Amino acid sequence: MNHDTTNEQGFAIRIIGERINPGFKSTKALFDNEDIAGIQALAVKQAEAGASWLNINIGARAKTDPQWMASVIRAIQQVVSVPLSIDFPGKSVQAICLAAYDPAKAGGELPIVNSITEHRWELMDLYGEHRFKVILMASERVDEVDGKRVALGNTTADEIYTTARRSALRLMQEHGMPADHIFIDMSVSAVIADTERLNRSTLDAIKLIGADPDLAGVHMMGGLSNIGQQLPPKAPDGSDLKHALECAFLTLAVPNGFDTVLGTPWRGYAPLPPDHYVMNAYMNFLEQSGTNALRAVRKFYRA
Repeated sequence: MNHDTTNEQGFAIRIIGERINPGFKSTKALFDNEDIAGIQALAVKQAEAGASWLNINIGARAKTDPQWMASVIRAIQQVVSVPLSIDFPGKSVQAICLAAYDPAKAGGELPIVNSITEHRWELMDLYGEHRFKVILMASERVDEVDGKRVALGNTTADEIYTTARRSALRLMQEHGMPADHIFIDMSVSAVIADTERLNRSTLDAIKLIGADPDLAGVHMMGGLSNIGQQLPPKAPDGSDLKHALECAFLTLAVPNGFDTVLGTPWRGYAPLPPDHYVMNAYMNFLEQSGTNALRAVRKFYRA
């Protein structure tokens, strides 16, 4: 896999800044008040903290008012020179936002479309008029059930890998997209509800993708905020549990080609040593399933 790094993080990773998203209460307040100056300040803060891209998500309003999302993109490009990731699954909204994006204000860098799946392939119709990079979701595939093509979730390493490979090769062969313009989203799952070894499947799929010579140059990425959802703030050793858990995942994933994080640039991701409490707890968790996995989750916050 290709590793272009800006590594103040302790890892060979790049960060897509996640904070321009109404899922963060402070950002939602900026959107609710249409505080463009505040949104611009948040963009500058992430860029100055080392983000390689900024993800732009304005929530459901994008569907009813895509021009406002376009105006947010233009406003952000007035104050930062990093490229943007446009986060909305609809074709018509993406078309308006791609038209608003100016590569010249990002050093010639293309935007990222976030995201496509096998059943949302119509977004690639825009690739004729616009050029962009793409986040490709590997968590779901299209399959035939009772004579109908339906979207199904992927739960095994082979399903994730096969979907990622098939879709990435389609992007390269049918659309002529360069390999390093493709970011495969590995969909990191919350440990608290993971009774089906989804974390293990994701890590195993990362190994398969990273070892596939046909996918050389393709990036692997994911958002890490889900992994520690609903867990207490501290581990028994006093460390920040959610942050340490994110770093534990990266410690295992980065050596196999996972090179991009949708996250907060100032989090300071760094490898965990083998004897770190959370690293040990995560390694134990990865070997469990069913009720044993639920018991293993308790080890993250109870010694």
